[in-house]
Parts: sequence; structure tokens; C-alpha cells
Amino acid sequence: MSEHTPQRILIAGAAGRDFHNFNTTFRDDESFRVVAFTATQIPNIEGRRYPPELAGPLYPAGIPIFPEDEMEALIAKHQIDDVVFAYSDVSHETVMHLASRALAAGAGFRLLGSRGTMVRSTKPIVAVCAVRTGSGKSQTSRRVLQILQEELGYERVVAIRHPMPYGNLAAQAVQRFATFEDMERHNCTIEEREEYEPYVERGAIIYAGVDYEAILREAEKEADIIIWDGGNNDLPFYAPDLHIVVVDPHRPGHELAYHPGEANLRMADVVVINKVDTAVHENVVIVQNNVRRANPDALIVKAASPIFVDDPAAIRGQRVLVVEDGPTLTHGEMAYGAGVVAADYFGAAEIVDPHPYAVRSIAATYEKYPSTGPVLPAMGYGAQQIADLEETINVTPADMVLIATPIDLARIVDIDRPNQRVRYELQEIGRPTLSEILREQFGK
Repeated sequence: MSEHTPQRILIAGAAGRDFHNFNTTFRDDESFRVVAFTATQIPNIEGRRYPPELAGPLYPAGIPIFPEDEMEALIAKHQIDDVVFAYSDVSHETVMHLASRALAAGAGFRLLGSRGTMVRSTKPIVAVCAVRTGSGKSQTSRRVLQILQEELGYERVVAIRHPMPYGNLAAQAVQRFATFEDMERHNCTIEEREEYEPYVERGAIIYAGVDYEAILREAEKEADIIIWDGGNNDLPFYAPDLHIVVVDPHRPGHELAYHPGEANLRMADVVVINKVDTAVHENVVIVQNNVRRANPDALIVKAASPIFVDDPAAIRGQRVLVVEDGPTLTHGEMAYGAGVVAADYFGAAEIVDPHPYAVRSIAATYEKYPSTGPVLPAMGYGAQQIADLEETINVTPADMVLIATPIDLARIVDIDRPNQRVRYELQEIGRPTLSEILREQFGK
């Protein structure tokens, strides 16, 4: 290969980190040519195209997106030099299986480092990340927001969320959400609403989209401090001034066995061991010891995620359908979540298994993720899937629906029986607390 021949790159992703890596590393570099993306985890991404408006002048036709199972054929057809792995919440074993496939097909295999893909901000950044989906990052982010607003007096706190680009990528380059109407205007999915609504409810602005440097520059115009709200155990897209990482003692050992969760753990300034109120004590000790071995300099905060419902008495003795956060059950690999904990705690007579009543895309979700317990994942990546979710809820023979998603699902789907939301917030136990840590770092 001559020195002027660009390296031919295939980026394996899931419509998030892959686009960010392209934007920060490859978009304007003539020594590389990104031939294609492959996609997995997220439905309806493959077959689309990263648009020329975002891909830049080196890619006037944009960049095609193919299913990941076509990787070997793409390597052969386009003589790919390197496959760049760029998605998250997968086991180390899964990463190496993909690497073996790439190597066997004749390509190299790469992971991009954090230094080259983190964008620097002119404003202070608090990054909240996790080692696995479902560890409790969302309630930790809400707690950080509360401290910054109420205790430290920041009036202009802006959050930026890890990408969830399920619609028109060019139109979603930079998205700003300050009202519920903004979510309607952007046709947000259930997954997007689950992340955006808690900030809007608390009077904060949240950005998301595809081009994260452009997003950051817009957010900086109206922020005194920025929360990076990570997702899928991914690394921060921005260089943080304080990096908080949440670990989950319900899955001891996962903090060292998943990518890039282990890297997050090793980079963290603060590690929150969440759910210590519901986890087995021996598992809390295992996780704590793993944290101390991997990152002895990190501050450790222990926390619980207590649950709340509006009418506990109404749950007692009822046959309940539990609707849990979708990603926690799917690529998070949890069999249950806060809804099952609430059903048990508040004395439900039975948790009704929705598997036999699932329709269309919901049934397909159970087939793809067979470890899901007797609960309903709140899948809603589009209008049809939301309709499938609604139908599954309404045909499942239960007295009550317990909704353990971060949003009020009843505002989006029509539920034909009594229902209650299960809320959960982060509660630090002992010291140090997040308040003390944030005050020392960002106190005015």
C-alpha cells in the first residue's frame, strides 16, 4: 500500500459510539476512508446511511450501514484494512469473538482510546457512567443534578445524554429538550423519553443527538456546568473534571468482565456501589474488593436505590404485571428490575408472566433475550413497537400494572386497568457522600 493510499476502515457499532468515533477521529482525515458501518443491538439501524451532511466533504454520498453479520463479506468485498470496534455493554469474550472474525477475514482489529475521542469543554463537566446497563446511572445522574441545583446553587445546569439516534440522523444532529413538547416534536421513543423527561421535570435542559462536538458547543452557550449522562456503560464523550462510575452488586464480577465498563471503572474518580440495600452482602464485598484492586485511588460511595409508589396498599394481594426498563433487561441482561422488587416488597399476590401474551415485536424481544424473567420490557423504538407494547399490556390478565420505567408510561400507552409507577432515587449511605465530593470539586 502506498503512503498516499487511505486505510480502508469498517466501524462496527450500534448508532452511538461508532458515529462519535467517526466524527472525532476519521471524518476529516484523508489518510483513512471509512467504507461502511455495521450495526447491532438497536433495531432498524442497518440499511440506513450516515448522511453526507454529517459525514463531511470526504464522503459526499454518506456512508452505508449494514448488519453486523455481513462483516466478513464486507471485509472481503472492500479489502478492509481495519475493523474499529465501537459499541458498548458487551462481554470481553464477545469483543474478542468479533476480533477473531475480523482477523480470520484478513482485517486488523482496533479499539480507539479515550484521549483521542474525548472532546474538551470550556465548562466544567461531571460525567456519570456505569459498568453495565441497569446499574443505577439514571438515579445517580438525577442525584448529581439535585446537588448542583439545590445545594451548590447552579442555576444553569445542562445535561448531555449519550446518543440514541433512532430517527433521521441529519435532523437529529443537535437536539435540545427543555419541554415535553420538544420530545413530541422530535418523535422521541420510549427509551429517549426515559432519559430526557427526568431532567425536564426538574427544570434542566438536556441535549442529545449525533454530532457531539456541535452539541457541546451549543450547550456551553447556556450552561454554567454540564452533566455528561452516559449510557450503555460507554466511556464519556467529553473529558470530565469529575468522573463518577456506578457498579452493581447484583452482578458481581461484571465490573471486570464487560467492555468498556472495566475501562470506566479504572478511569473513575468516584465509584458508586449502588443497591447495597437489596444485594447480598457477600456480593457487595466482592464488588468493593474488585473496585479497590482495579482502581485503588477512586473514592467509593455506597448507596441504596429505595423504591416508592403512590398507593402501596393497592398492590397488596393483587395479581400484577410488572413493566421494567427495556435496556436493563435486554443488553443489560438483568432478569428483573425495580418493579419486581416493588411487587415483592408491597405484597403482590402474584407476578403475572407476560411471555404467553406477548405480540409481534415484543414476542421477538423475548426470543432474542431468553434470560428475561416474568416481566415485560418497556420496548418502544418506534410507533409499531409502542403499539405492540400497549397490546401486550392490555391482553395480559393482571389486576394491576406496575410501571418501573423512569417515565410515566401511562402518558404514552393506553393502559386499560389500574396502574402505578415505581420510582427509585439514589440515597447515599455513610461517607463520603456525593454532596461532599461535588462541593469540594465545584463549590462556589
